[in-house]
Amino acid sequence: MDPAVRGRIMVLSLVMVVVMMGFGMVIPIFPFYIERLGAGGSELGLLVALASLTEFIFAPAWGAVSDRAGRKPVLLVGLAGYLFSMILFGFADRLWMLYAIRGISGVLSAAALSTSMAYVGDVTSDEDRASGMGIIGSAMGLGVIIGPGVGGVLGSGNLSTPFFASAAMTLAAFAMVFFMLPESLTGIGGVAEAEIRLPVEGLLEALRGPVGMLFFLAFLLSFGLTNFESIFGLYFSGKYGYGPQEVGAILMVMGVVTTLGRGLLTGPLTRRWGEHSVIRGSLLMGSAGFLLLLRADTYALILLATGFFIFSKTLLRPSILSLVSKNTEMGQGAALGLSNSFMSLGRIVGPLWAGYVFDVNMDYPYLSGAGILFLGFLLSLAWRLRIQEKTGGGEAPASTRGNS
Repeated sequence: MDPAVRGRIMVLSLVMVVVMMGFGMVIPIFPFYIERLGAGGSELGLLVALASLTEFIFAPAWGAVSDRAGRKPVLLVGLAGYLFSMILFGFADRLWMLYAIRGISGVLSAAALSTSMAYVGDVTSDEDRASGMGIIGSAMGLGVIIGPGVGGVLGSGNLSTPFFASAAMTLAAFAMVFFMLPESLTGIGGVAEAEIRLPVEGLLEALRGPVGMLFFLAFLLSFGLTNFESIFGLYFSGKYGYGPQEVGAILMVMGVVTTLGRGLLTGPLTRRWGEHSVIRGSLLMGSAGFLLLLRADTYALILLATGFFIFSKTLLRPSILSLVSKNTEMGQGAALGLSNSFMSLGRIVGPLWAGYVFDVNMDYPYLSGAGILFLGFLLSLAWRLRIQEKTGGGEAPASTRGNS
């Protein structure tokens, strides 16, 4: 990789570490912020879903804007939006303020993450692109690992402190982009204006296609997993009396397991057993993980059960995306984009469902999550059997060979 390109990627990686660390710092705080304002699971679920909804709608639009205006201005807009939203969160004392700030933050900060990947695509060669995006992904993962633990400690004294700390870190990231990161696009404004369409268009048609079952599985796994992620802070607070520090530690375990599993185990396991087997095994593990979390009664067991559950999540997403890529009859970019859209829909619907049933019974999100992932296991098994029937029980097509 060219030294100048590597330097740009290192600056952008440092920016993403700072941004994602700030993001991770406030995640353990939201459940307790909600409780302080007299709200519960339904309100927290809506707050979580609102962020996914704005990302689902506005991230593609910001991508099109960055093609016209340049990556750096859009990246700065995203960072500025996140910075001011953190300051406003620190002063929020009404529930409606949280929703308003979350919506504005989602619209503006959606510009930052997608544009950072586009920046890497601009400055790297075809040979170095995967490496560059891997560096950015690792930097983001590092920030997500460190942030929750720091946020939990800061929030144990005052719930507003992590928001102001996150704002300060985002300001540092903004300064790094402004002073140290050059624009990556040449001839800004010369790109043909892209048509901005609502992402929901074409999703129903995609379900009827040859990989429609995989798209539905992508939605289902995202929907099921957010039954854990969206309300776990309230769950552990209500059931065990844990505070921000304990919840932050649980989040750190999630980040470590995700990073190690993605980097060290996903590739070898899928090469050894194939994506179909990994998907079936992971869905069963995820379903069992929900039940283990319900049975865990000590902090050590909760950390172990969380690690077991999150490991299943780590294997699912790349395996499904790999199968979509191998089996699609449309362009791979379009197919993978549709997969991400279905996952985004799951991240919208899942928190709303989890928050609602949590207010009925705090165990229901995890019980329903176990059932949803087990349903996914049955569907993946049926889809695999259908493939084998089409091939007469013999050798699978080239797109699925080696995935028994």
